[in-house]
Amino acid sequence: MNKFIIILLLSEVVLGQQTKRKLVWEENFDGKTLNDKVWNIEIGDGCPNCGWGNNERQLYTNQNHKLEDGNLIITAKKEGDKYTSTRINTKSKKEFRYGRLEARAKLPLGNGLWPAFWMLGSNFFEARWPKCGEIDILEYVGREPHTVFTTLHTQDSYGNSINTKKTQIPNIEEGYHLYAIEWTKDKIDFFVDTDLIYTFQPEIKNENTWPYDKPFYFLINLAIGGNFGGSEVDDTVLPQDFIVDFIKVYQ
Repeated sequence: MNKFIIILLLSEVVLGQQTKRKLVWEENFDGKTLNDKVWNIEIGDGCPNCGWGNNERQLYTNQNHKLEDGNLIITAKKEGDKYTSTRINTKSKKEFRYGRLEARAKLPLGNGLWPAFWMLGSNFFEARWPKCGEIDILEYVGREPHTVFTTLHTQDSYGNSINTKKTQIPNIEEGYHLYAIEWTKDKIDFFVDTDLIYTFQPEIKNENTWPYDKPFYFLINLAIGGNFGGSEVDDTVLPQDFIVDFIKVYQ
């Protein structure tokens, strides 16, 4: 059998595997309000003692988001001497293990803004962070423009994760982009649009290095300031919107 035929057959196998992957869930934000059978709205500030804060300045409310023209719009505001925003999650409602998980989103602009599309292990309350595992599919901070951060937090790497990639993308602030992972029992690949930008595949897999063998749930939020967002916030750009067009999961 010549090389051309072998390559052709391999291509057919790969394409066949791709066609077997099915869309198992999608969120298109088509309604007038968030579906409470899918989403939980988190209320609170960014205090580190809350179990999920990083010293951000915002108060998360149930008033800083809306659904409009098939988009989720989270708005960061300065109200008096306080900052407000929204954080939502799908815990105990929509949780997934493995597959391609993606969101199409448009970033807010401005120093101090910190939008994120990410996941936590379903055993968050039992195992606690970071042993539950965290997958940061998208993080962006206004103080480092034209840059996307993709990170894994595990017990082994803890807070300032060694499992991270900072990718420069000159046009990332322009329009919508697709942020995705392809997650198997062996590795997690990270994509922006069609570009593979990072692969996490530890040689030794145990509960401290690979908590990614169980379901995870989604989180979407727009933080302001904090440990990662930075100490300086440009109030002149506010309000700013983090816009999510859709989320899709293929398995």
